[in-house]
Amino acid sequence: MTESQKVPVVDCAGDAFTVGYQHGARLAPRLRLFLDDSLCRLNRVLPDLVTLSGLRPEIAAYRDAITNALPSLAEEIQGIAEGARITTEEAWLLQIRRELMGYRRVPTGGDCTTYSRAETATHPTVLAQTVDLNGDLDEHIAVLRISHRDSPRKVLLLSFGGLLGYLGINSDGLAIGLNLVLGGDWKPGVPPYLAIRHLLDSCATASEAVERLHTISLAGSRSLTLVDRQNSMCIEVLNNEIRLVTHGDSVHTNHFLHPDFADHDELNIFARNSSTRRLDACTMALDALPSTAVISDHFDILCRPPIRIPNHGDIQRERTVAAVVLVPASGQLHLRPGDPSVTGTLSFQL
Repeated sequence: MTESQKVPVVDCAGDAFTVGYQHGARLAPRLRLFLDDSLCRLNRVLPDLVTLSGLRPEIAAYRDAITNALPSLAEEIQGIAEGARITTEEAWLLQIRRELMGYRRVPTGGDCTTYSRAETATHPTVLAQTVDLNGDLDEHIAVLRISHRDSPRKVLLLSFGGLLGYLGINSDGLAIGLNLVLGGDWKPGVPPYLAIRHLLDSCATASEAVERLHTISLAGSRSLTLVDRQNSMCIEVLNNEIRLVTHGDSVHTNHFLHPDFADHDELNIFARNSSTRRLDACTMALDALPSTAVISDHFDILCRPPIRIPNHGDIQRERTVAAVVLVPASGQLHLRPGDPSVTGTLSFQL
């Protein structure tokens, strides 16, 4: 494994501020480098130049919304700032970077293929997905392993560039993955990445997490796949309305599947075609997957074209920057950083 494919593991324990402080201190040089790289690479993917001072009103609006909804995560963000020796505004910028990009300013060509597979007589339930992002963010992958002071629940997360969460699993056996879907109004609220972190912090089952999600005002549209030891659910969120797409095995890419939302889809035609191809290819691959499939078989699916998005050498275009297989029953996160067709599997355990 090359130096660029090594993934830092950040073990954090304590109250919210302490968890954030440990996260920030452990990754301080990487976070400083990311912030200084065209302002978290925003100025390498956005059509117009942005500055930290120019973004100040938007950062403040998101900060207020997140602090009101999830005060413990706001404390953790302050901890990141102090641990990494960055400004509070910079720490908040790391959390809302994707929301600031929006979907009207940056045309989206693809963003993740996710599926769940129910347990068999010999193998446990699995949640697997590619992570397709622009900005060459595989250089800023980290794994967070969190123990909270006031709860026995532990959380294992994939993160990018200082995010408090992206996708992951907790010690109750709840795993959550996500897909970008485009529609509705994106406005200050809780970024879906932080919502996923909150659900893993506070919920034991998929059903409980969906109920909790009804109480959170999200900043934008997303699809979430939630899997626990007995259950699997795929939902879509648009303008803070939630629809259940499937109960049980599921495949989701980047277009709305629920009929209530389909007419509101803002995905451009080229990205829609890519999303449809990936959905069909993944569905066919799952249909052919034997009940005895092991972790490497799931990575084989995630590495196949068109599910894996290759690097076209354009930082503005999405590509597969990681592939992940989560096993709720055993608390395992299996990761292939970068292009999963050429990198080895890293395995992490709660």
